[in-house]
Amino acid sequence: MITTKQLSYALAVEKTLHFKKAAESCNISQSALSTALSELEKQLGLQIFERDNKKVLVTPVGKEILEKARAIMLQIGELQHLADNQQAPLSFPISVGVIPTIAPYLLPKLFPLLAEQYPQAQINIVEEQSHVLVDLVKRGEIDTAILAMPFPCEGLLALEFWQEDFYWIALKGEKHTNQKEITSNELTHSKLMLLKEGHCLKDHILAACKLPEQTANHGFGATSLNTLVQMVLGKMGSTLIPKMALEQLTQQHEMLSAVHLNEPSPHRRIAFIIRPNYTRMSSVEALIKLSKSAL
Repeated sequence: MITTKQLSYALAVEKTLHFKKAAESCNISQSALSTALSELEKQLGLQIFERDNKKVLVTPVGKEILEKARAIMLQIGELQHLADNQQAPLSFPISVGVIPTIAPYLLPKLFPLLAEQYPQAQINIVEEQSHVLVDLVKRGEIDTAILAMPFPCEGLLALEFWQEDFYWIALKGEKHTNQKEITSNELTHSKLMLLKEGHCLKDHILAACKLPEQTANHGFGATSLNTLVQMVLGKMGSTLIPKMALEQLTQQHEMLSAVHLNEPSPHRRIAFIIRPNYTRMSSVEALIKLSKSAL
């Protein structure tokens, strides 16, 4: 009889493509994992993995089997969640993905409220780029994720809870820094630096400013807003940051000027994404309420 343990072991090998690493992630010995998977293949009469001393490959039919195994494990998890959902919000562990342009600015404000109102809460944070988090939510590897919208997440629900605008950051004394507002036309004359490709904030800024991609970066490829601000301090150009990051990134630097981007608002929207049949809604609703208070 096929067991859920066999399926979870097979999915672990698919994820790592390495039997030793998969066994470590499942907290069992490599020999026990290999025996369980060999028995699974014997029961199915099919080979899921090709393995030798150097690598592990998933067979074509193995990909189909693992896709069904993933769906089964997801349904089993949701069955457990149904029982969990009868309990108080955040009374069970929950995994939350957060993108890098939100995590450092929301979480330090959110966690004190969480500790005060839900001291029993166990939150596992996964910081990744948007496309990775969307895939993790769809696969059931995390419960929910906080993204900046718009972002393609077909098949998932987006529960918007915050809106914000962008601010232009430059050294005081530069052209336009004495203004309260700046337009995208005025930005074209500045040396604008943005995050590298793959960060949705870059796309949101370009969309808000209606700027072509080639107008930004000038050879730079920063991966954090803090790095961009340090580059501004180093007289390498200017940048744009979301309002939630404004205080943390500029309050200690008196030589920086922050000017509101005068383009149609909001410049980005913040949302929790979940699977449509997700059953721990009370916990997500609690996190949404706390996040609103934090911001």
